[in-house]
Amino acid sequence: MAIVVVTGAAGVMGRAVTPLLAGRHRLRLVDLELPDHADGTWTRCSVTDAESFAAVLEGADALVHLAGISTEAPWDDLLQVNIDGTKRVLEAAHHAGVRRVLLASSIHAGGYLTGTTADVRASRPDSYYGVSKVAMEALGSLFADRYGMCVVSARICTFGREPSAGRTVATWLSVADTVRLIEAVVALDTPGHHLVWGVSANSPGWFPLEAGKCIGYQPEDDAVQRLAEIHGGMLEPPDPRSPLGGPFLDLPLGGVPSR
Repeated sequence: MAIVVVTGAAGVMGRAVTPLLAGRHRLRLVDLELPDHADGTWTRCSVTDAESFAAVLEGADALVHLAGISTEAPWDDLLQVNIDGTKRVLEAAHHAGVRRVLLASSIHAGGYLTGTTADVRASRPDSYYGVSKVAMEALGSLFADRYGMCVVSARICTFGREPSAGRTVATWLSVADTVRLIEAVVALDTPGHHLVWGVSANSPGWFPLEAGKCIGYQPEDDAVQRLAEIHGGMLEPPDPRSPLGGPFLDLPLGGVPSR
């Protein structure tokens, strides 16, 4: 049974996946605010608290880094939390001897790509938030190459318990497939930086899944099939020529309202 540290464990994704991971691994869950439920050993600390975070990582087998700002925000905030925070997390993992790391990147690192051009190796951020995730991926690549770590940067698409109509027919990432992704990283023994799409096996097929399969990630859920079960029929898929970033492209850079 592996010891898995999860940062941002009280967030939306953390709350959804930790109950499913709790019976398989010894969880050390980290967040600034502690929730009511207990799926593992909780520690209230920031990833910027080097001493406390180092203690959490001691003897761990894998780190799942979900903490961070998850939407467009002022540049200085994203720099401090998403970029500097990721650097500190990777430094701490290296010093603690934690070789397997999952970084929660985002579809918005490639938000200007489309369903016809969604090569995970391409970076076309749609926002300052997307830029912070491209930087996260670069840091993951640096630490993997420099220290022989196994770092997976997963471009998380539209995470949710259920898909909805429209864009998420192609971009949905189910809870169960998120757990499969985490399990693949916990078992990974191939050093290097692995950039994958964090998406389910949705029928529109916008996202190449080969890179994920190379690390053992085999998504099984399909938004089209699930929506057919819910609504009793097929839904029209979204236009694959539209940018992956969706509504993010309409946000002002930095989250400051335009005048």
